[in-house]
Amino acid sequence: MTHTPLITISLTALKLSALTSMLLGTAMPVMALGAEEDSRPAVDTLEEITVTAQKRQQNLQDVGMAISAFSGGMLDRMGITQSSEVADLVPGVHISGNLAGQNTQFTIRGVTQNDFNDIVESPNAVYLDEGYIAIAQGQSFATFDIDRVEILKGPQGTLFGRNATGGLVHYISRQPTFDGVEGYVDATVGIFDTPANAESYEVTGALNIPFSDKAAGRFAVKYRKHDGFLKNNFPDGQFGGSPGDGAGADLGDDDTFSARSTFLFQPNEDLSIRLSGNYSTSTLATGPYQSKPTIGVFEDVNGAFELVDVLDVGPNETRASIGPGGIDLGSDLDNDGVFGLNDPDDAFLTSRFGVGTDFFGYVDPDGEDFTTSSDFAFEDQGSIDTYGVNLNISWDINENMTLTAISDFKDYEKLLFIDVDAAPVNQSANFASVDATSFTQEVRVNGESDKTRWVVGLFYLNIDNESHNGLKFPVGSVVPGAPFDLSSVANLDTESYSAFGQIEYDLSDKLTFTAGIRVIQEEKDYKFLQGIFFTQSSLEIDQGDPFQIGPIFPGGVPSTFTDDTSDTLWAGNLQLDYRPNDDLLVYAAIKRGVKAGSFCPVGRGGGDSGC
Repeated sequence: MTHTPLITISLTALKLSALTSMLLGTAMPVMALGAEEDSRPAVDTLEEITVTAQKRQQNLQDVGMAISAFSGGMLDRMGITQSSEVADLVPGVHISGNLAGQNTQFTIRGVTQNDFNDIVESPNAVYLDEGYIAIAQGQSFATFDIDRVEILKGPQGTLFGRNATGGLVHYISRQPTFDGVEGYVDATVGIFDTPANAESYEVTGALNIPFSDKAAGRFAVKYRKHDGFLKNNFPDGQFGGSPGDGAGADLGDDDTFSARSTFLFQPNEDLSIRLSGNYSTSTLATGPYQSKPTIGVFEDVNGAFELVDVLDVGPNETRASIGPGGIDLGSDLDNDGVFGLNDPDDAFLTSRFGVGTDFFGYVDPDGEDFTTSSDFAFEDQGSIDTYGVNLNISWDINENMTLTAISDFKDYEKLLFIDVDAAPVNQSANFASVDATSFTQEVRVNGESDKTRWVVGLFYLNIDNESHNGLKFPVGSVVPGAPFDLSSVANLDTESYSAFGQIEYDLSDKLTFTAGIRVIQEEKDYKFLQGIFFTQSSLEIDQGDPFQIGPIFPGGVPSTFTDDTSDTLWAGNLQLDYRPNDDLLVYAAIKRGVKAGSFCPVGRGGGDSGC
């Protein structure tokens, strides 16, 4: 569910001497609120946006690459509240996701991936204050008190490393200043225009405090809460028993609190030390989406039927499946490759329980509207918790060279669910869980002379990741043996070391040549098992010790798959920039990006990723 009507009233407290003046307006702050009144930036013209796409501050129009940049003021005025929403503003950038949109990732110029397991890093990197967000789930976060966002298209491997093959998205938060005490508060209340009549509340605020002429701090918070907007009519059409107390809740609720504190210390004009910490916690309902009847299409391949397509069910459809020539193959309930028309064990189910329905006889009566009937639907079932610390030290060695060191630590935990069939059939649910940490350390030196600008640096990355993904067959499920979880458990430890450098040389007043390279050494250790956990609760997963069922079978005994890899990778950039006049920049580049290989945490073996 990507677009839900929301009627809102917004309150904005302006930066006056005591933060007392109030404005009642629409869902977006009024355009006339300028920097003199509001501590957030006013509307920016294109010439005023400064970017750091090449690891130094430059005017947006002086950078020879495809960049879309938006100031925080622009984001506020366009109503951007989530990291993924910036994709709506930029051509060639899209958002895809799983778990009913609760887990998202960016697609840039068609570069994407369809493996959403959290041990697999995205081919489009996302950064917050130069800290790499290594976990796919971590790329979805509330945007608040943002100075600007930069979206870079095309490979960015030279300066930003592996896994920026399609491009990257960089969020830069607002930093403390010494200009005086200032701040703001925004409050929004609303109601979703759906049969659920879900209420919505959102409060965002920030405060800047200079403690002295050498130290300052900035504190920002955001709280968002809204009820489920997808009305659930369960137990209408119920098939099977209830999956537990509270089943059938309205879907789409969210309760999120986020906070960020940043401290700036400048003992002299040559040294700047910035320490920031962030925290966010969310509770969410089961993933909100609706049932849609489908039917499988099979073809005879070398004497065996293979699934080749899945179609929407027509209103007059009665077949259980479609075979060659349009015949009804029936169903293969025991998954032995023989369908009901030829298998006595499956012969009792050779057509649908209802015309135009799903396999179990249900069809959502309102189509794509905002009501459904889903059994595995619980309020506050999912959770996402993250926190991180970022230390940025910048030292001007002399007037031509600057040393920058950035240390970044992040911790991620999540557990999310969706109902597999999104219908009132107690069959199974899908779950995804991750418990991961990441640490990065970058040290670089920037320099310049009359005709050259250059940067060299070293980078280290460690990711320690454990993910649980699988199917939950809850209490009351029509599947024999329930309740139990059929789970894939993957552990991946990644260490990456790289050295990089880039130089720009002015061949003339109008022509500049750029060359850059990054060399990466990547080490991965992997462990993967599949097991059955006899979990009793619909709100928890993988309880107790598993009954292991694979994925490998030495001597016929199920066993854990282990492997490790060691790879040397490289990325590079060659570019010419031509400036015929102050208003025009023409550039041509050859860039090589690289995505670090990983493992496929599904199926037999769980080996190198090709899924």
